[in-house]
Amino acid sequence: MRRTALAALCLAAAATVSLTGCLPGEDKADKADKADTAATAAARPKGPFAGLTGGEIADRSVDATSNASSLRMKGDLLDDDGSRIVLDMALDKKGRCAGTMSANGEGEAELMMTGDTLYMKYDEKFLRAQDKDAPQEETDGVVAMLAGKWTKMSATGSDAKDITGFCDLDTVLADFEDVDSDATRGKTATVDGTPAIVLSEKDGKDAATLYVATEGKPYLLKVVSKSAKEPATISFSDFDTPVPAETPKGKVIDLDALGG
Repeated sequence: MRRTALAALCLAAAATVSLTGCLPGEDKADKADKADTAATAAARPKGPFAGLTGGEIADRSVDATSNASSLRMKGDLLDDDGSRIVLDMALDKKGRCAGTMSANGEGEAELMMTGDTLYMKYDEKFLRAQDKDAPQEETDGVVAMLAGKWTKMSATGSDAKDITGFCDLDTVLADFEDVDSDATRGKTATVDGTPAIVLSEKDGKDAATLYVATEGKPYLLKVVSKSAKEPATISFSDFDTPVPAETPKGKVIDLDALGG
């Protein structure tokens, strides 16, 4: 479940700058420059990103976001099996991550990865939701042993691989590469106090709204996907901010040792 949740987050973010259109090549641009008139020049977009199309703004946003050394992603989306996933994750390009996740409002898991170790802490509700089909006595034992306590496992082990791949920002943003967009410009807005321009994309019945920062670097601040199958709201913040992933203090349960 954790893997599909993070994968969906990645795909939903990438889908906001879809391949539904492409920017004109150099030859077309040269012809457009020669044919440009004072009237068409006056009609070019003004305000933030003056003279740029929505697609050009989206592409700049993809570049800026992809080049961030770290960021924070908060998401509310559906995964492949229809579960509602809520995520709040900070991650960087050094494989460090820290955050929380929940599914269908059934408890919460906290996770951190630093170095070669993945740390996780689950609340009782989360643990019971994962063991719904297990005998009551067995579930009670798991809850008594793990609820509210930090655990650890090797980040290179088979039990951790479904998560650790998405603790690396380069991996999560891999689908951002070589993306062109035909987004259209909209009004200005603010996202958590940051001025932004609103862009819109549509592909058949699916639609997405993008919010791109108009001050500083043109980071992608928020995405709202209205896909019938994969609706999602995802926000990005804390660009180039150190990820708060540190070794938990106190007793930590070694799951690898228990499994051995």
